[in-house]
Amino acid sequence: MSTVAFIGLGAMGSRMAMNLHAAGHKLRVYNRDRAKSQPFADKGIEVCASPAAAAKGAQFVCSIVSDDIATREVMLGSSGVVGAAAAGTIVLDSSTNTPAMAREVAFAARAKGVFYLDAPVSGSLVQAQGKELVILVGGDKASFDKAQPVLGAMGRMVRRIGDSGAGATLKLINNMLTATLTAVIAEGAQAAEAANLDRDAVMEVLNEGAAGSRALKTKLPKMFKRDFSAQFQLELMDKDLRYFLALAQELDRPAPIASLVRSQYQAARRAQLGKLDSCAVFLHAAGEKAKP
Repeated sequence: MSTVAFIGLGAMGSRMAMNLHAAGHKLRVYNRDRAKSQPFADKGIEVCASPAAAAKGAQFVCSIVSDDIATREVMLGSSGVVGAAAAGTIVLDSSTNTPAMAREVAFAARAKGVFYLDAPVSGSLVQAQGKELVILVGGDKASFDKAQPVLGAMGRMVRRIGDSGAGATLKLINNMLTATLTAVIAEGAQAAEAANLDRDAVMEVLNEGAAGSRALKTKLPKMFKRDFSAQFQLELMDKDLRYFLALAQELDRPAPIASLVRSQYQAARRAQLGKLDSCAVFLHAAGEKAKP
């Protein structure tokens, strides 16, 4: 088994890191909020003072932080991974970043003999807990092959999409589609409620039809129950839509539907719904307030 540094112990990262520990890898962890490291310390796992300290001596470095800004800090900052990692280290970055950010870090890493793979994940907390994530990887194929024991300890499907930035690109497409589905489900849920339809029947029939999807199965019940406990925070989905629109502009491709959907999430975030689940876009569209 390998020595693996793990950077970022939020809701997703903590579960992914624990799965690596359970698989027998020697784990070293870092999180900006040290309190989130305590469950790892309680298991005798080394808690490091910086990303650089965690990366020193590790064969693999995994990271999952909030955005490009956080990624630049933990990867390229003065106490970052790239400056401290030994030549030959493989970095697996599961943050949802822009493809440009992924390519920037990959370029800087390559200059030091470090291999950076953008490796964002598709799935929510349940999938992270159960090692059921789908992992989308961009970057060097030989490094991808070497990283299989680490990636396989966190996900059920691991696919190399292409060169640096390819994983990040497909993740943004995936999240744009998910956000769009969720926004449309919210409109359908409002119509079903206004028409006083039987909610159980609505969920059963829609799930059996052409619109049936994992998004429908998971988000429609939450909307009907007004359960907006976060599986994936609305503010993060808003950020991912913003990143997707920047990508579409870079690729010179129209994105009118994504632009409209992003306006809904942006408005919901500005209405102080950002910490709730992404399906809280329902509340904004329905003109409802979140319950305390």
